[in-house]
Amino acid sequence: MAMSEKTSAGILLYRMTENGLEVFLVHPGGPYWQKKDDGAWSVPKGEFEAGEDSLEAAKREFKEETGFDITGDFIELSPLKQPSGKVVYAWAVEGNIDAKSIRSNMFSMEWPPRSGREQEFPEVDKGGWFTVAQAQNKLLPGQRGFLAQLKKIIVDS
Repeated sequence: MAMSEKTSAGILLYRMTENGLEVFLVHPGGPYWQKKDDGAWSVPKGEFEAGEDSLEAAKREFKEETGFDITGDFIELSPLKQPSGKVVYAWAVEGNIDAKSIRSNMFSMEWPPRSGREQEFPEVDKGGWFTVAQAQNKLLPGQRGFLAQLKKIIVDS
């Protein structure tokens, strides 16, 4: 892996319900994403450094973005290269968390732009459970391949 490549690691949490397979996604916080819904959601994830264990990074980022520790049998999915060039590594794991009680880390940014004022925003402003069909619409296009991989492993096997 070239050192200049940006990499992210995340967790695709899933559960089986009477509606079938459902996945947990998060909506990014901050003003840019406020009014965006379809195509804006993501698996809980974050960047990691070369040499860092990507599964450990994924677990850390999951906790930072949701407030929940995650354990279980992690299934490594094939990494996906994003339109930005960033490569996202993801692990699927079965579990259940209360989407309404997630607590995210905060980040600071200048807002409004060029105002000279820093404001704090949550990295993630909400989480939700979606069927695979719903998640196809909600997820950032570059991450949708993870759904097909998960479905193949869980449903089609």
